[in-house]
Amino acid sequence: MIFIAEIGLNHNGNLGLLHELIKQASLSGANIAKFQLGWRGKKDELNYIDEETLSLIKKITTYYEIEPMFSIFTSEAFELAKKFSFNRYKIASRTLIDNFDLAKKIVAEKKETFVSFGFWEKNELPFQNDNNVKKLWCKSKYPTSPWDLNDFPKSFNSETFHGLSDHTIGIELPLIAITRGATIIEKHLTLDKSDTTIRDHALSLSPKEFKDLVDLGNSIYKMSKYLD
Repeated sequence: MIFIAEIGLNHNGNLGLLHELIKQASLSGANIAKFQLGWRGKKDELNYIDEETLSLIKKITTYYEIEPMFSIFTSEAFELAKKFSFNRYKIASRTLIDNFDLAKKIVAEKKETFVSFGFWEKNELPFQNDNNVKKLWCKSKYPTSPWDLNDFPKSFNSETFHGLSDHTIGIELPLIAITRGATIIEKHLTLDKSDTTIRDHALSLSPKEFKDLVDLGNSIYKMSKYLD
């Protein structure tokens, strides 16, 4: 199982919060702490990350023994990320629509790349022959309500989706996904759900909830391997 703690913009532009979020992601048992590079990333915007900040993120994640990963939104962000030789990349669902050429360049690096398909409306998924791509089912509604889940996969596997990028409230849907074969779970992490700086806080998990997700998810995954 791989659990991705989506920090995203939940740091609110505060490097102190960023440090604490990385710490809590590690303590919660997440394998990866994920950030967004190039989204709302101009100098006067909330998520401005330059080379110095990127170096700091790598230093903090190394200290807390958790892998950093970035969703890449622009060509400039991609060039910046390549300087740090990260193990994996993430392609957000909006990037598939807004800049498919960039998505192809990222996949062409041959590093393991997680791709969300929340905005994808075509029947056939791209990158079917790229073994480095891990496909994540996603519903791009924030938050996603139970009545938005009519097309939720009956099963997860390498032919359909490897895992789930989740925007629902709580941990129930990720756990259901694991019972159906998902091996990758991405979920937002926050220190304060009532924070209204950005919408993602409300649909995020607290550190305790994230730890519950990891503990229960790993137990379900382990037991499921013994079941027909």
